[in-house]
Amino acid sequence: MLPLAGVKVIEFCQVAAGPFCGMLLADLGADVIKVEPPEGDMLRQWPPISDGYSENFASLNRNKRSVVLDLKNPEHKKRARALILDADVVVENNRPGVMDRLGLGYASLKAEKPGLIYCSISAFGQTGPRSGEGGFDVTVQAVSGIMSVTGEPDGAPVKCGVPVSDFAAGLYGAFTIAAKLREVQMGGAGGHIDVSMLGASLGIGALQTSEYFGTGRDPRKLGSAHPRNAPYQAFKAQDGYFVIAAGNDRLWQSVTDVVARPDLLADDRFTTTSLRAQNQVALKAILETEFARQPVDHWIAAFEKGGVPHGRINSYAQVLAEPQVAHMGWVQPITLPSGVATRTFGFPVRIDGQTLALQRDPPALGGDNETVFGAAGKAAE
Repeated sequence: MLPLAGVKVIEFCQVAAGPFCGMLLADLGADVIKVEPPEGDMLRQWPPISDGYSENFASLNRNKRSVVLDLKNPEHKKRARALILDADVVVENNRPGVMDRLGLGYASLKAEKPGLIYCSISAFGQTGPRSGEGGFDVTVQAVSGIMSVTGEPDGAPVKCGVPVSDFAAGLYGAFTIAAKLREVQMGGAGGHIDVSMLGASLGIGALQTSEYFGTGRDPRKLGSAHPRNAPYQAFKAQDGYFVIAAGNDRLWQSVTDVVARPDLLADDRFTTTSLRAQNQVALKAILETEFARQPVDHWIAAFEKGGVPHGRINSYAQVLAEPQVAHMGWVQPITLPSGVATRTFGFPVRIDGQTLALQRDPPALGGDNETVFGAAGKAAE
């Protein structure tokens, strides 16, 4: 029995933020019915394509069912409305106003179903001067300030390699839906949840916004370094790079022990965490002179023995092969509708010591029309 078993969710979403939100609910046991247009979620066309099926799409749409409805068709629109009124939750990530124009917005449903939880995910929110604008992850990373603190100090703007604005919005959406479900179960009303990618991106930037509020200065790009801790970044060794994070005086002393430089403890530039952060360029140069004497493997072993948090700069191939990942059971086999056997990274949170198993392989486009609409008539055409 999964935590959201018995909860029915109707998803009108494409690409990333909304589908990720829906998948999190599905992973926790909700019955998520994904309503797609006849051409399907555009993510179905994104490579890698395995025998006609997108593995990108599979990674965000496991544990769901798929139906096809043309919402410009009045009969199909009726079917969509019936699905919603039989559900607990709606998730949609269209531009604000689209669902209202289709007659499927929250305002047209709340009187008939007061307990309905309706989650809208958009770039900038449902109201306000920018609400009508669309957005993708990279544009929101730019607008939200994320790109201003990402990359090397003298480098061109770069985005975070992971689509953090999309996925942060999906996480905030799923978390708030779960909270509203409890409220409804306790006798409260449903409601309209307004999740913006901009707001979610600023929400996960709490350390950066607080730095601005506290100092009046914009946070700066620091590469892998930290504005308040040092040594706390990537360092170059003889044959590559690795990371250490010595965020307090005890760990700093351990670093000096590992590199056999006790003299650094008495250096006036490095006697406190704040001073080390202020002088971290000079500190990095000193430490990299020592690190250049040995390969990465040597330093990983030395800092492990010294109790200093550390890490290799892994590729995805390397981290997915980590024994810890295997122990947690996160990588699970899936079969695509094309019959191709592949793998996916599952739900990463364990409950009572158990990793949640995959309940349903990712769906074919409209693969559940007959099951979902069988009682009401033939499958949508």
